[in-house]
Amino acid sequence: MDADRIIGSAKEMAGGVEGTVGEMAGDAKTQASGKAREAAGTVQNLYGQAKDAARDATDTAASYAKDAYEAGQDTFRDGSQAIARKVQDNPLGALLVAGGIGFALALLMSRPARRPPPRWRYYG
Repeated sequence: MDADRIIGSAKEMAGGVEGTVGEMAGDAKTQASGKAREAAGTVQNLYGQAKDAARDATDTAASYAKDAYEAGQDTFRDGSQAIARKVQDNPLGALLVAGGIGFALALLMSRPARRPPPRWRYYG
């Protein structure tokens, strides 16, 4: 619980008491002062509640991010193990697939860049 919530609640209660005393005594100045203190306490209490809510939201978001990160690690580890099992079960097939991928990448990377046709020509 935030300190602003505690202080705000105390001010709100003190303002309420002061306003009631002013009302019972018929003193408008004391009554107005009590209402002002009560309003200030309410505002401070709401501010503390907002800070608590923001802190809770931050903690929740950090927790979700940590869980997602750990789940990603588990998924990566499981995928790596599955690929390793497939390679161990069929090493020749894995070698052919890897070779095909390497050949395709080499073809893509060794091609010269395509130039667009010229827009105009000199006629002379």
